[in-house]
Amino acid sequence: MKNLLIIGGVAAGATAAARARRLDNNVNITLLEAGADVSFANCGLPYYLGRDIAYRSSLILASEETFHDQYRVNVHTHTQAVAIDREKKEVTAHNSQTGETTVFPYDSLILAQGGKPIVPPLPGVDKSHVFQLWTLEDMDRMDRYITEKEPKRAVVVGGGFIGLEMVEALTKRGIAVTLVEMASQVMPNLDGEFAGMLTKELQDYGVKLKLGKSLQSVEDKCVRLNDGTAIDTDFVLLSVGVRPTLQLVKDANLELGTCGGLKVDEHLRTSDPFIYAAGDMIEITQKVSKKLVRLPLAGPANRQGRIAAENALGGNHPYTGALGSSIVKVFEVAAGSTGLSLKAAKDAGFDADAVVVHKASHTAYYPGSEKVSLMLVWDKASNTVLGAQVAGRVGVDKRIDVVATAIAGGLTIDDLAELDLAYAPPFNSPNGPVNMAAFTAINKQTDFSPSILAHEFEQFVLEQSPIAIDLRDPISYAKANLRGTNNLSQNVLRENLDRIPKEQTILLLSDDGQKGHVALRMLKGAGFEKVYNLSGGYISLERHARAVGFEHLSVGLFPIERKTVHDKKEDVSEGLQAEAACETEESGPIILDVRTPMEFSMGAYPGAINVGLDSLAQWAETIEDKNREILIYCASGARSSYGMRMLKQMGFTNVENGGGLHDMMARR
Repeated sequence: MKNLLIIGGVAAGATAAARARRLDNNVNITLLEAGADVSFANCGLPYYLGRDIAYRSSLILASEETFHDQYRVNVHTHTQAVAIDREKKEVTAHNSQTGETTVFPYDSLILAQGGKPIVPPLPGVDKSHVFQLWTLEDMDRMDRYITEKEPKRAVVVGGGFIGLEMVEALTKRGIAVTLVEMASQVMPNLDGEFAGMLTKELQDYGVKLKLGKSLQSVEDKCVRLNDGTAIDTDFVLLSVGVRPTLQLVKDANLELGTCGGLKVDEHLRTSDPFIYAAGDMIEITQKVSKKLVRLPLAGPANRQGRIAAENALGGNHPYTGALGSSIVKVFEVAAGSTGLSLKAAKDAGFDADAVVVHKASHTAYYPGSEKVSLMLVWDKASNTVLGAQVAGRVGVDKRIDVVATAIAGGLTIDDLAELDLAYAPPFNSPNGPVNMAAFTAINKQTDFSPSILAHEFEQFVLEQSPIAIDLRDPISYAKANLRGTNNLSQNVLRENLDRIPKEQTILLLSDDGQKGHVALRMLKGAGFEKVYNLSGGYISLERHARAVGFEHLSVGLFPIERKTVHDKKEDVSEGLQAEAACETEESGPIILDVRTPMEFSMGAYPGAINVGLDSLAQWAETIEDKNREILIYCASGARSSYGMRMLKQMGFTNVENGGGLHDMMARR
């Protein structure tokens, strides 16, 4: 009977064992796991600590007993493989509980030892209040400490996936958290403007950030950073990266790769034809760049386990690599990526470009809609989609998945623009974020609407010295703006085209880039040639400034909102009640703002009252003088035009549409 030996459980190893049994009912399968648990949901550990997951048992996917009962796999936990004899095809293992040493024979061997958290060699990292999170035992130790010691302050070192998830978990346990990250931003794999949305969310929830700083030592009641800063703390989590577990393969003289992982071929075979490997310990091909990389992610590890099992039993299934699709949730914000960033694409030799859009997750009129921010990266030579980054509060995951599928299928930005995606008001818009990003990419690619990205902004301004025009309404502009810009509405801009030198470079900023595109086409139509739109508008600029900053530009940041993990979302009906509660002066002109209460609360024309369109007829019945002067406005002029018609149909004779908020403020 053939012997298949697997070293390591959890994602790749456990998957390989189950797949092998489904493929071959006769092979003898043995799995050695150094830890106490052979198969558990390691990605779920932070969520149990934060009490999003109520039951620890939910994290246990399979035990020694279930593996034997369901698959007839012989599992040995607490069993550390210490040597591979490649000539004899034997593995020597040591049981940490019994002290016994056992030799296991194999015909095929699968290595799935994964990796381990990096513990920097610094003073104090071995103290009892310093933790790493990788296993159920790590989680239990941390949970006991929080319950028994009730720490009030925590320092999380590392702003990657686990670090950010643990910041949220500790905050939910009532602990004040400081995040220390050596890079200049959280989630260094994301562009600055996408990291900026995560940064704002962390700040809103009271998390203190120490970016561009590194840990130097841990003391009993504080940690010290490289700049000399001391941070008081009762609890320290180290989450600075993962190192592949390679001592066993080094001792066996298996060939290592160029990225610090175990080298495998397209069939996940190592330099020994009888030894295969899968999971966090190996190097794989990044599907777009074709470069070798290490991607310690659960999805690829599971799929590698399946393929390694098939090939170890005589199959010929090639593994083509991974895109590296990933996502993280921080409080109410999610952010992720797939494929290549713009920088990675250029580093890989592509003549790449990118655009950013901020588009509603689903139709804005259906409750719960939030803007989804999406950067689309493509190859200018072929129009092929290369990558994407996405951030938002709703619908982030499905946009990443759509673009990941498009990349896998070799689709172009033209294909993406015509992609027929599911639509109904609760789920999407007729042209959702993916379609809109593709439209915007085509506009840039064809030079129909030239644009620059937030990270290019400073260099562009320094080199071009453009006339910068901010098209947002004056209230939004007053809250946060780029120093030195001109705040003009599109209507005012249209009326003053003759005052703008046509040879001058013009740079347009709007809220999210959409109005900037419209104004750009107006200027192009009027004969202006050197016109550029800021891709993603001020939203992108502000987020990049928050996460990374600018050296020579002064970019205003939006104010921090004070949030807690106990905040409740406002009921839609409360907004309708607020509309009905407005009061009207008995005489004089009436200025009506027919935007939503949320829009109104963000800034309005002085003296305006907020009456939404749904409450307008009811409000109008309280006004006896049908000849009274009424000036009505909204965000753009569309809803106010509708409201004006409603009032005239009810007999009001002196109603004027004031247009958008920007037009109204220009009247002052």
